[in-house]
Amino acid sequence: MKRSTLSHSFLNIILVFIESALTLLLRLDPELRKAAYPLAKQGTVVALRLYLPHVEVFATFSTKGVLLDAQLPIGRSEPDVVINAYSIQVINAITTHDSETTEKLQMRGESIQVQLVKQFIMQLGLGSLIQGLIKKIKGGKTKTKPTEADLEEKKNNYKLRIKEQQTQINTLTIKNRELETTVRELQSKQKTLMIVTVVALVIMIGSIVALSMN
Repeated sequence: MKRSTLSHSFLNIILVFIESALTLLLRLDPELRKAAYPLAKQGTVVALRLYLPHVEVFATFSTKGVLLDAQLPIGRSEPDVVINAYSIQVINAITTHDSETTEKLQMRGESIQVQLVKQFIMQLGLGSLIQGLIKKIKGGKTKTKPTEADLEEKKNNYKLRIKEQQTQINTLTIKNRELETTVRELQSKQKTLMIVTVVALVIMIGSIVALSMN
């Protein structure tokens, strides 16, 4: 019982890695996405029964990718397509992209769905992953040399930005001067008000003293 539990856990780990690899392949290879689209549209479930080792895996095609599980999806009583093969046969079919090798796989199901699954297997493989990565790397490194017109346009844009920044600086300078003038005027008014207040207090105190003496 303990051995079967460990085997099931190990299988789930492997399925997670394979599922991630399939997701990456679907992102990088547009032809593989085309092959998977009709299967995903129908929600096709494929049962893969392998020998040596004896393993049964269910692949569900959906818009999210290809979902792998050791159990039949909930709500399904049977798969749409069943593949019976040795593990080495499946590996050869995936790595060679050969129609003859794919035809050797024993498949049961509706003829249309079986044909779609075969097309997907023939398009699937490590080769497409490597090619996709190479294209992505080359695409990222490829840079077109700017023309004289592009350089002139960039130069004009820089000049325009410099002018705009200079205008903003001049505007800020003028506003700063206006603010300084306003502050000075307020300070002058404050001084005048203080002087008037002091004089008024002196006069008021003098008047009070004069009245008290009388």
